[in-house]
Amino acid sequence: MPKKHGRHTPAFLLLFLAEAPSYGAQLLTRLQSELPHCFSDSAIVYRSLQEMEKNSLVETSWEMPETGQPRKWYTITDKGRQALKEQAEDIRLRLTNFEFFLSRYKDL
Repeated sequence: MPKKHGRHTPAFLLLFLAEAPSYGAQLLTRLQSELPHCFSDSAIVYRSLQEMEKNSLVETSWEMPETGQPRKWYTITDKGRQALKEQAEDIRLRLTNFEFFLSRYKDL
């Protein structure tokens, strides 16, 4: 069986960030609770966020509460919204291929 991995984690992160700014742990919780099958872990989420920040797809700011840990908040940029649009098209195309595969597999 193929190894599970978070190939589309950046797409889901951008989707969630398009809905509202968030911090890393919150994004991971959403992936785990909202996706039917979550293939991402904290390492994948934080590597993806770091890469997206490096590529200007997200902007960051720090929240420094009086108690508790500081939180790094992520906000999608215009460039990130364009990347989200491109991810959506890529996923749509892949979905048609997956539907083809499942249809043919069912007939075996």
